[in-house]
Amino acid sequence: MKRFLAVYIGTPMATETSAWNAMSEVERQKVQKEGIAAWHQWVETNKASILEIGAPLGRTKSASKKGVADIRNNMTGFTIVQAESHEAAAKLFEKHPHFMIFPGEAIDIMECLPIPGM
Repeated sequence: MKRFLAVYIGTPMATETSAWNAMSEVERQKVQKEGIAAWHQWVETNKASILEIGAPLGRTKSASKKGVADIRNNMTGFTIVQAESHEAAAKLFEKHPHFMIFPGEAIDIMECLPIPGM
């Protein structure tokens, strides 16, 4: 089995332009509760493939030759899964609550490749 990193993507614009911001607070809390229940169901359905459930991501710092700086990116969370192929890994995330219920935009799935020479 191969390992894959799934990165949840969402932008401030996606939230602003979605129906999410148009909902009342009561409505949003109801949908959020349904979304979390759907997310838990997704985990239960795919538990044999999930190596690490992952977590939401907080603020970002970038380290480079120039030093350390605060930056923004569109990554909102991650999960690590195992699958026979890249296609099979991607299919695990079809109709995921991240973008079907919540205002997330996409989930990018990348194979975790071995480090050369290790």
